[in-house]
Amino acid sequence: MKYVDVVIDNNSDHTDELYTYGCTFDEVKAGDKVSVPFARGNKPREAYVFAVKDQLARPVRGLKYVMEIDPEISLPAEALDTCRWMKRRYLCKYIDGVKCFTPAGSRSKRGKKRDPLSEKEYESHPAPVLTPEQEKALQQIFVRMEQKKHRILLLQGVTGSGKTEVYLQAIQQVIRQGKTAIMLVPEISLTPQTIRRFVGRFGKERTAVLHSRLSLGQRYDEWMRIRKGEVSIVIGARSAVFAPLSNIGVIILDEEHETSYKSDKTPKYDTLEVAAKRMGQHQGLVILGSATPSVVNAWRSRSGLFDLIRMERRYNETPLPQVDIVDMREELRAGNHSMFSRLLVQKMQEQLSCGRQIILFLNRRGYSSFVSCRSCGHVVVCPDCGISMTYHKAENACVCHFCGRKQPAPQVCPACSSANIRRFGAGTEQVEEAVRELFSQASVARLDMDTVRTKGSADKILREFQKGKTQILVGTQLIAKGLDVANVGLSGIISADITLNLPDFRSAERAFQLMTQAAGRAGRGSETGSVVIQTYSPDHYAVQAAAHQDYEEFYRQELALRQQISYPPFCDLYQLVVSSEREEAAERKSVQLVEELRRRLGPRAAVLGPSPAPMYLVNGVYRMQVLLKAPLGKRQEFSAAVSEIRRRQFLDKKEECLLHTDINPFSFI
Repeated sequence: MKYVDVVIDNNSDHTDELYTYGCTFDEVKAGDKVSVPFARGNKPREAYVFAVKDQLARPVRGLKYVMEIDPEISLPAEALDTCRWMKRRYLCKYIDGVKCFTPAGSRSKRGKKRDPLSEKEYESHPAPVLTPEQEKALQQIFVRMEQKKHRILLLQGVTGSGKTEVYLQAIQQVIRQGKTAIMLVPEISLTPQTIRRFVGRFGKERTAVLHSRLSLGQRYDEWMRIRKGEVSIVIGARSAVFAPLSNIGVIILDEEHETSYKSDKTPKYDTLEVAAKRMGQHQGLVILGSATPSVVNAWRSRSGLFDLIRMERRYNETPLPQVDIVDMREELRAGNHSMFSRLLVQKMQEQLSCGRQIILFLNRRGYSSFVSCRSCGHVVVCPDCGISMTYHKAENACVCHFCGRKQPAPQVCPACSSANIRRFGAGTEQVEEAVRELFSQASVARLDMDTVRTKGSADKILREFQKGKTQILVGTQLIAKGLDVANVGLSGIISADITLNLPDFRSAERAFQLMTQAAGRAGRGSETGSVVIQTYSPDHYAVQAAAHQDYEEFYRQELALRQQISYPPFCDLYQLVVSSEREEAAERKSVQLVEELRRRLGPRAAVLGPSPAPMYLVNGVYRMQVLLKAPLGKRQEFSAAVSEIRRRQFLDKKEECLLHTDINPFSFI
């Protein structure tokens, strides 16, 4: 007879604890998925064993018993420990962490193997000759592997320096040691490109893929292959950090600066922190790769918390592209009201005439940014979210990019019935249309979230561009991440100001990263490329640093500003959102929250707010925001205070307000 402590698969804060059951199955172990009778009705519920005991410290009245054990699903001890850590770190529920580690879908009833790689053929790619910089970087990584100690390495290499080959050979070394590896990319659309390179090197049999675009059946079967130890390498987006591998030697985050590595859904985890936690238990390495590291991780590497490895030359020794900044205010004064500057049009003509390809980058999808009446000033907003809707010409509809609501584009003003209703601002859809008009003989494609909705569409668009079938590729940030096409001669950044003017303390950092990464797509072959940055803020330090490909100058200025106003990396920033269907209740409860935070944490706590959240009304729910700055070294204390306030003031069943917590968020929407 055994006794087990289990976490019930129930999405409620009121059942977020360990429940003790008797168990007549002697083979039961921690990590097993079981079925148990739960609550008054004893309805069977799925649960996960967190501890197994031979006896109880004291008798349990009305003890219930485990009904059955799932023979297929069992989590390793390291995963359970990470779940406990996630509960403390991200103030989430036990089951939130467990769900990250468990497979979606279920076993095929027909016994059919659902392999996402089975229908494709991959060319073999032997390892190339390394450059001296690549060789040096690898030797530094190998030295740390031999030490068999947990370390985090930041591989800072300029665009085109050959970081991917370093990843490949680092993983090869891990496999030689009998260990496994996880390779993460920031966007699902990039996984086909990464898969081709890794499967071409290591083969299908040793490689698994995990990401949300797979079918539920594929995800389940890939999870089982990984859990059974049939593969050595897992490739995927951020959720693949939870792959149930054993004996992990390295986890790699390519383009580590990307915001997509921070989950925006519960649990709101940071992929790097989860990777570091897992590798701490495996005594292995976490490798972060980027040409434009996040300010926080650059500071950590320069403070000795991470190891820093630099690669400052391009793989083929081609110089970094020539960058021109165009002041769009001057274009207007010269009578050019087009979205394209005269210099950009000239350079596009030159590149097309010599057979080279072009990338045009605008970080805004749709056709027009918003629809407004020129008579009364009315703006078409989402009735659920209260934010302006984007006009999509292909659908002749206004779309909310937050909740996805879609409605027909108005022909007259909904407020005053005036026909003087217009569309303002430009998105990638409008850029594509304008390019087709200007260069009618060129083949043009667009890559954004609207064109990659169907399975395989992103891979098709990228492959046609890589093969040279597409001459001009228009896109959002999807094309700024890891795209490696040797024939690209020009990168045009249509408007640097979109990202630069976001209401976020990281806006300058994001703008610099996107400009630098987009610029880095040009000139990756044997010929030098060129870049045109269009902006209304040509003297901004982020624009100037991006134009000169000068990360250190940007880092110096940005870090000084962060220190002055005490933002990360000089604090941990908590976003606390109080929500309620009643506006008055949300306002009242947020004031009480601020008062309680100040009472518990004293004058050390910088509490900002309460104030209406940027997305104030979402699906009929009002949202008030409070920002809390925790000084370095005080995160555990501040998290405990927030957790206790939430438990005491927000978990009563009669309470009409909810408290949502995000620590170091990458979006304040």
